[in-house]
Amino acid sequence: MNDELQHIISYDSKGNLLEGGKKYKLHLPPDIPASDFWSIIVYDAHSQLIINTDQSWPSVFSSYKDLVLNNDNSVDVWFGPDPVFGKESNWIKTEHGKQWYMTLRLYSPLESWFNKKWQPAPIEEIT
Repeated sequence: MNDELQHIISYDSKGNLLEGGKKYKLHLPPDIPASDFWSIIVYDAHSQLIINTDQSWPSVFSSYKDLVLNNDNSVDVWFGPDPVFGKESNWIKTEHGKQWYMTLRLYSPLESWFNKKWQPAPIEEIT
């Protein structure tokens, strides 16, 4: 099976559009339901193209050699114009003054996605 499921997130946990000048955290609980791999890519909300920053590829993905897992095998992904100290490996750069959205892709998604036993946490603005 080589199916791809796309889950788009464009609002934070309070219902606000995602802003490039703010910092956010997305928590992915353990057992991310993808039998092949998963990825997160950030897009410019206006152009709907992959966000253009000086970061070589605005993404975090399961096969990334520097991906940092939490002790329980969950993953935290960080977004913002500047990295959170110590979280650089799981950080995607955004641009001041630009709204953005992200796409979580699950390649060969598992049943826990479809029966809603697994879901990403709402994206949280951090200060």
